[in-house]
Amino acid sequence: MNKIKTALANSELSIMELLWKKGSQTARQIREQLYPDTDHAQHGTVQRLLQRLEEKGFVKRDNGQTVLTFWPLVSRNEYAGAQLESLANRLTDGALTPLITHFVEERKISKDDIQQLRQLLDNLDDSRE
Repeated sequence: MNKIKTALANSELSIMELLWKKGSQTARQIREQLYPDTDHAQHGTVQRLLQRLEEKGFVKRDNGQTVLTFWPLVSRNEYAGAQLESLANRLTDGALTPLITHFVEERKISKDDIQQLRQLLDNLDDSRE
């Protein structure tokens, strides 16, 4: 996993969500999806957000085409994992058990999720033997 050292602002996360769902996109495609009722007024905003995401190492631009395209360098799972680790470090001194316990006790984890966790833990146990 990349060492993700920063959380994304909501506006940056909106762009990443588009890239995670659709793959590479041009700035214009991103603008049209984020701001469907405006024209070029938001173009500069999208460009600045893409530049910040690139500086943070979240996206890469392809200059090889006539139109610049951007694609994610960090997967949704990588980002989510880093954010969960950061949350655990801040709230529970790095322990994940309180977070998992909360979700189980509050019934935020579905039966399918529990089954996947069991399988993951069983596979982990098998690989350590």
